[in-house]
Parts: sequence; C-alpha cells; structure tokens
Amino acid sequence: MLTSLLQRPLVLPYKSEVITQPFIDFLARKYQLDHNSFHGLEHWFRVLINGRIIAAETGADIKVVEYFAVLHDVMRNDEHKDMQHGNRAAVFTSQLRYDWVHLDDQQFDQLIEAIQYHSFGRLTRDITIQSCWDADRLDLGRVGMRPNPTYLGTKHARDQKVLEEAYERSKKRFVNYDFRVL
Repeated sequence: MLTSLLQRPLVLPYKSEVITQPFIDFLARKYQLDHNSFHGLEHWFRVLINGRIIAAETGADIKVVEYFAVLHDVMRNDEHKDMQHGNRAAVFTSQLRYDWVHLDDQQFDQLIEAIQYHSFGRLTRDITIQSCWDADRLDLGRVGMRPNPTYLGTKHARDQKVLEEAYERSKKRFVNYDFRVL
C-alpha cells in the first residue's frame, strides 16, 4: 500500500492569482453580516472548493470561478430574503475592476452574469457560469437542504459522489470559534 502511494505524484494546491490574503481581508471588511452566518466566509470558501472541483472537470475558467466564490454574496444585507444582493454584488464587482479584479472583457462579463443571476435557479450553456452556479448550489447543506440535481447544470456536479461529498462538506465548520472582522 505504501509503495502505491509513493508511486503516485502528490498534487498540491496551486497558488491562486485571485485568492490572496489582502483580497479576502478587504472583502471580509465589506461584508455587513456575521461571518458565522449562512453566507459568510466559510460559505465563500466551500463555494471555492466546490468551484475548483467542478472547474477541474468541466474546463471552466478557474479565475472567474474563484472570483465568483468570494464575491457572489459579499453585498448581502439579509440572510434570508435579499433578492437584490446579486445585483449589488455585480455593481460592487464592477467597481473593483482593475484594482482587485483582473479579467479580460469576456471573463469579466461571465463573472458579472454569474454573480447577478446566481440566486434565480437558472441553467446556462456557458460552462464557466454554470460551474459558478453549481459550486454555490452544492453548498445548500449549510441551510439544511440537499442540492437538487435538476438545478445543477454540469454533469460533474450531478454525480452522486460529488453531491454527497459536497453535502457533507457543507455541514462542517472550518473553525470552532466565532470570528469577527474588526
């Protein structure tokens, strides 16, 4: 068994061009709700994990997926009924272009569309946008719901093993203490 482990290359996470400590600190300070809530930092990072898993299989643009993960809920002002948060997050993201968000025009358009419409249960043929939406929907276990494969547009996200792993991950906490941004 040990020899088989040694024969396989160890795949380490790559260094992201998007997810940096200064960027996360900046976004955490902009977020108006409690980070221990349903849509705070832990949710952002689970969406990031889900997005990376999906993008590795679908070929989605990883930079767009990573920006989506940390920006899609950053402008929420209510945990429950905040149907305009996607629009506010899209406007906010537009304000960050060239300072924090570095994408070409096509990538930027994909990111804005993904953020703006992520709460509407839509499906799209654009694999990058759909990968973003699936990454978010796979984290529904945090609110006691199992993701419905009908609303998942990528074959990989509908895979039973992926669904189960994401559901289990969505119920776990990364930290065992309250964290607040000062």
